[in-house]
Amino acid sequence: MNKAKIGVIGTGSISDIYLSSPKKFLNYEITGVADLNINRAEEQAAKHQISFAGTVSDLLAKDDIDLIVNLTIPAAHAEVSMMALQAGKHVYSEKPLAISCSEGLKVMEKAKQLGLCLGTAPDTFLGAGLQTCRYLLDQGVIGEPVGASAFMLGRGPESWHPNPEFFYKLGAGPLFDLGPYYLTALISLLGPVKKAVSMNKITVPEREITSKPLAGKKIKVEVPTYVSSLLQFGNGVNATFMTSFDVWETKLPKIEIYGTKGTLILPDPNGFDGPVYYMNQETDEWEEAPLISTLSGNCRGIGLADMIAGIEERRPFLCSGELGLHVLEVMEKIIDSSDQERFLELETRCDKPEPLAGFQSLFVDLA
Repeated sequence: MNKAKIGVIGTGSISDIYLSSPKKFLNYEITGVADLNINRAEEQAAKHQISFAGTVSDLLAKDDIDLIVNLTIPAAHAEVSMMALQAGKHVYSEKPLAISCSEGLKVMEKAKQLGLCLGTAPDTFLGAGLQTCRYLLDQGVIGEPVGASAFMLGRGPESWHPNPEFFYKLGAGPLFDLGPYYLTALISLLGPVKKAVSMNKITVPEREITSKPLAGKKIKVEVPTYVSSLLQFGNGVNATFMTSFDVWETKLPKIEIYGTKGTLILPDPNGFDGPVYYMNQETDEWEEAPLISTLSGNCRGIGLADMIAGIEERRPFLCSGELGLHVLEVMEKIIDSSDQERFLELETRCDKPEPLAGFQSLFVDLA
């Protein structure tokens, strides 16, 4: 198997997961990294035994790079992805695809214009937990879905992240930072969203960092930190969706889907594992469903591996740019609907991703 040559732009805290992922997957290797902070890029290259570290322009000029993984901050996603596409590279971007739907659409159009492929995280919906949920829904275990609820509620990252300021800037906040995991999970199970309405607020306009090394620094909050929305999916399912950095603690579930014959409890969509529970007219109590695949633990990179296989096999890949763009528009409509105090129709559409198949052939070792 010929391995795709990957370049990574952005060597912040999430880069370790991606830079170590070739140990799990057969069809790609990382041969270069780049960052505005050259010292950090060099440190990560040395740590992960990667041969090249340099500037973004130097990395994009390398002829042996097939695809760029964009791990920059959200505000830079669109610009860096455009640069990579213009350099003739396929792109797999961390979420969100961009900080506005108009920017994301330009990236999509550029990729199509140049005959290149665009993929986007998250890929956690390909894990054993959420793929088991897909199987149960397809088997009719809870009947026809009629409703859903999703809650991402917690305290902000200023107590633990070494540089949390960007979480409160445009393109982040609880909705844009963690919302893509929840929305991607829901869309992968229920299909695209038709309309959205929301009530949002900035609860504390200025936050103080308590984590090191920036303890004591003040953050001006620019995005809503309490978001309470309703979504209607194209299949008629209505969902409650809440995200917040203002909640001290909660016992609410991550995601539940309600059907005509039962209820399905989903695992944390920010991971690949279970557990998955269901109850229906044939059970007396909650049943834990056996997971249908071995994609558990930290399998980040499976979406990238599937994208590379899709390019090679000339087939659709599951973490598509269309899916990422639709998730982005849902989040944008959630923000805009609160400002405009009305329901907003979605303009983008995406296909509900097919179940993941044949993933075993992508792995070095599933143990």
